[in-house]
Amino acid sequence: MAVPFSPDRLVAILRAEGVRVVEVDSWRTHNRNHRGSFGPINGVMIHHTVSSGAESSVRLCYDGYDELPGPLCHGVIAKDGTVYLISAGRANHAGAGDGDVLGAVIDEQELPAPNDRSADGNVHFYGFECINLGNGHDPWPAEQLNAVELASAAICRAYGWSAASVIGHKEWTNQKVDPVGFSMTDMRARIDRRLGTKPEQPKPNPTPPPTPQYAPFPGVGWFKNNPRSPLITAMGRRLVAVGCSRYSQGPGPQWTESDRQSYAAWQRSLGYSGTDADGWPGPSSWAALKVPQV
Repeated sequence: MAVPFSPDRLVAILRAEGVRVVEVDSWRTHNRNHRGSFGPINGVMIHHTVSSGAESSVRLCYDGYDELPGPLCHGVIAKDGTVYLISAGRANHAGAGDGDVLGAVIDEQELPAPNDRSADGNVHFYGFECINLGNGHDPWPAEQLNAVELASAAICRAYGWSAASVIGHKEWTNQKVDPVGFSMTDMRARIDRRLGTKPEQPKPNPTPPPTPQYAPFPGVGWFKNNPRSPLITAMGRRLVAVGCSRYSQGPGPQWTESDRQSYAAWQRSLGYSGTDADGWPGPSSWAALKVPQV
């Protein structure tokens, strides 16, 4: 029986496989375990979000919505290949699906066509939501598909599974069409090839430089509470350094409208627009800013 990974173990296996990981808010305890069990684990399920924009997509999958509370997956895979972890427990991603499909996944056999909804996939699968509109026209960058391969292979390797344990949502239930835009058969072939080799390890360096220590993202709610903290000063200095200052004086430790306007300029410089560039920090733009620990 495959038990779920601890949060630390999940991060470790993903990073060992080469996945670029961002930990979002309280993801380690953010789950739906009060609604049912999580485990035994039998596979990995791949989805698309039907959304665009990293920050808004991560927030949607973290929070969910009225009809479907979050978390809506375990990780969100962005266009640039970053995997944003949003849960380590039960998540609302798979829903009801075909019990015969679950049996085939467990036995690592060819998948039957799904035709019933007799099994609860939220119990048995890790789920990754890939940011894509799902309209057949939104591209799948090589970095994103590589991250799907890496994340799936990491879990399969840790459990001793083959790529037959990785399925698309549309292979679980005939009520879904995702993922649209790439072949799950081709993706499983990629995963099996990767599982046949050891993950590439970084070459030893006798005098490696110290790893920069960056401040973790404190959550958008923290900023909206008008904090006073040395972290705000450190953030402001980074915004000045990257040419996004909108300060008439400072920056200082108190969050102000000048901080928000400066951060909005930073978001726009990354290519965000609309509500994704409203000046309230989000996890991906925060990671890109590289605010030092204070």
